[in-house]
Amino acid sequence: MVAMALGAWSATTAHAQDMVFNVEETGQPPAPPAEGPPSEALANALRLYQQERYMEASVQFQRVVEGETQDAPANVQKAQFFLGKALYHLRFYQSALAIFDEITQQGQGHNYFGQTLQWLAQLATQLPEPAGIIEKVGRYGTDQLEQFNTAESSGLYNQLIYLMGRFKYSQGEFEEAIRLFQQVDRQSDYYVYARFFEGIAHVRTRRAQPAIQAFRAIVDAIEEGVTGVEDTSRMRDLAWLSLARVYYTAANRTNAETGERTIDGTLLGNAVIAWNEIGTGSEYWLDALFEESWAFFLADEYSRAMGNIHTLFSPYFDDAYYPEALVLKAVIFFSACQVDNAEAMIFQFHERYDPVQAELQSTLGQFEDNQQFFDFLQRVRAGEANLSPRIRGVVSSALSDRTLLRHVEYVRLLEAEEARLNQAPSEFKDSSLGSRILQDIFVAKSFAIDQTGDLARGRYNRLIDDLNELMNQVDTVELEIATFQRGQLSQEMQEQQTQVARSGGLNVEVDEEHQMWPFDGEYWRDELGFYRQQVTSQCGR
Repeated sequence: MVAMALGAWSATTAHAQDMVFNVEETGQPPAPPAEGPPSEALANALRLYQQERYMEASVQFQRVVEGETQDAPANVQKAQFFLGKALYHLRFYQSALAIFDEITQQGQGHNYFGQTLQWLAQLATQLPEPAGIIEKVGRYGTDQLEQFNTAESSGLYNQLIYLMGRFKYSQGEFEEAIRLFQQVDRQSDYYVYARFFEGIAHVRTRRAQPAIQAFRAIVDAIEEGVTGVEDTSRMRDLAWLSLARVYYTAANRTNAETGERTIDGTLLGNAVIAWNEIGTGSEYWLDALFEESWAFFLADEYSRAMGNIHTLFSPYFDDAYYPEALVLKAVIFFSACQVDNAEAMIFQFHERYDPVQAELQSTLGQFEDNQQFFDFLQRVRAGEANLSPRIRGVVSSALSDRTLLRHVEYVRLLEAEEARLNQAPSEFKDSSLGSRILQDIFVAKSFAIDQTGDLARGRYNRLIDDLNELMNQVDTVELEIATFQRGQLSQEMQEQQTQVARSGGLNVEVDEEHQMWPFDGEYWRDELGFYRQQVTSQCGR
């Protein structure tokens, strides 16, 4: 979900935009019921709605929906649709969504199926993505979006195109998703987000060149002052980070038949350029610095790879968690035949992360269900979880990604709606509609808590799995070292060490714009990212 204002199509002017669109029928949908004369309750509810007396109107609409007034089926459908709109205006968004959900499930058999689509789009600006609005938009055909393809409703049309693209993406229909994302207008508030998901869809289908074009379009749009982006700096950095990863993957090629790996130096250089576009103030800077280290390793720039890792372990980043950096250091030292240093890195890895792995596993066993894990997540976010300093920062970082935070936001929004209901007049709160709203919130909140707890547990398990995988890699390096010491190193490893011995990347080169200062044990903030560490090859000695 991308929460943002849509100009004239904003929450404050939703009443003025109570437009009616005609929907062309496709296929053989069930015929909607014919209208009859409205009951006095329905007529009164409609008058109250026009007067923007939404609370009174909604209670009357609910009477019609419940069948109390004996209205004809078409009038019940009208009352249902207007009830959803009234609840939207009252900011009971979850109940409004539940009603519109019921309408969309009936498809063309509901008189207001077509008109509901625009209200789903409006709700998408109020409810976070976990509310499931994208799935409900997906119940429409892409041809049904064309009714909004006018100059007057272009903002709504582009939003719906984007939401439909997100639905197709979630279903794995990447080609259709890409087609839809590419239709989002350059002037739309959803343009940057559409191009980002287009780029990811190309990555998922292993097409590097169009992915690069999509991510570069984001950078260009932001530099040109595109509108609608909540955090332009973050989206720019995400685009550069994605570009770097695409270049890096494309540069690292393996022949499927022979298993031989080749490195494209040009593409690898493009990856480094992209990583370097991410500034030191970015939340992604350390990620870029670490990922760049692997590129420097592949390019035989060992001093720069080691310098980046040196920055990662500076006291400025005590909460940073990059255990793989020690694995890379061990590999570099071993490639240079510095066995003692390689073993020292392995020892340091075990010393640091074996206790982390054990404590992470032990902590996981304390939670029996998703509700308990959700409560744990809440304590972690509040800084009240009973965690040792060893894993506190690691867990906090793992449970702080934006997808997870959107789920937490959804739960809080539902709690806010419940509080709003409790503050409503008794004639509204104690009515059957009030009971329905409370039930809608209860069901959605229970599901959201379970889903959030499950997602948080998944993030936590991935943390453990990734650390276990790194431990397997460390075991492999240890095995290689033991083999080396027995003089039985594989031919491939011998060739790699020979290349290292010949490589200029082992030495620190300084150009005329830089000076060399020995590290005296004290880190300086303005030096972060500029450290170099010379690695002398001992192969052949």
